[in-house]
Amino acid sequence: MMTGFNSKIRTIEWIDTYSKMVDQTKFPEHFEYVNITNGQDMFDAIKTMIVRGAPAIGIAGAHGIVLYAQELEKQNLSREEFVTELLKKADYMASARPTAVNLMWAVEKQKEIIRNSKSDIHSLIEELKVNGKKLENEDIEINKKIGDYGAEVVPKGATILTHCNAGALATVGYGTALGVVRSAFAKDPSVQVFADETRPRQQGARITTLELTMDGIPVTLITDGMCSYFMKKGMIDMVCVGADRIAANGDAANKIGTYTVAIAAKYHNIPFYVAAPLSTIDTSIKSGDDIVIEERSHDEVTHINGKPICAEGVNIINPGFDVTPHELITGIITEKGILRPDYNKSINEVFQSERVIL
Repeated sequence: MMTGFNSKIRTIEWIDTYSKMVDQTKFPEHFEYVNITNGQDMFDAIKTMIVRGAPAIGIAGAHGIVLYAQELEKQNLSREEFVTELLKKADYMASARPTAVNLMWAVEKQKEIIRNSKSDIHSLIEELKVNGKKLENEDIEINKKIGDYGAEVVPKGATILTHCNAGALATVGYGTALGVVRSAFAKDPSVQVFADETRPRQQGARITTLELTMDGIPVTLITDGMCSYFMKKGMIDMVCVGADRIAANGDAANKIGTYTVAIAAKYHNIPFYVAAPLSTIDTSIKSGDDIVIEERSHDEVTHINGKPICAEGVNIINPGFDVTPHELITGIITEKGILRPDYNKSINEVFQSERVIL
């Protein structure tokens, strides 16, 4: 059993001149921190899933801009040259994971600082650090609000099915879908979870079950193909998953296999909720058809724990995500409340109110 894990851990944190994060490729055998000290290493950490989960990836991207800025500061560039080069680096950082919109969102927040600041280079870097820390702290508070809103729709004694990991380790802390679970369990200790294994990288098995076990929340691990079996038996009361990008019409991209769960839930009349911060909603795209789906390494499918599981040379297709149509989604749980169909209307209304507040 892995030692050293604390469910209240801060998954990623800026420390003075570097980013400190949990290396999630080492689960479940080891719990280790890794210090990321330069921009390319941060790009690689995002790409190789050392850090994973849309909100956590966003914070990593924000940190990465600071790391690039620190490197550029050493090159004795003029301020104009510094800004030009840093904006190019920011665009590169945003390309590390094409599906998770939180990465683009957080990088854009840093780019706004870069474009609008009138400070000298050193002071500009300090502004980027402050903004990165601000985004970190806001993430935890946002997740707790998502959890509290979501807990309101969890039936007493419910068994909640989740797919992939949308917990503390997919965010700075607490979690989105697992934030709903945590808030519900705090009010009703009879709540329990069924966690899909989540092939091909087993985030449900490796990470979700770990988080819940450490929190003392009852969890049962099932393989991805078992969800409809347990739904038919009446053993699942609701589904709650995270998301990596949500279109203006409510279509939601999440880990591959989520769409299958949503179809099964619809057939069995089981509520299907998506829990995500507003930063995951991309109002610039009309529907899920416009969401870029990341194609990942074939080794993720052909190997488990470094060992081959299929015939050598077999053809492989490995999309990292799928898109659940809005018609299958009962509600989208955000830090501003639960959005309901018609999603074009409810999403537009919440963003209009956000602009008014700002």
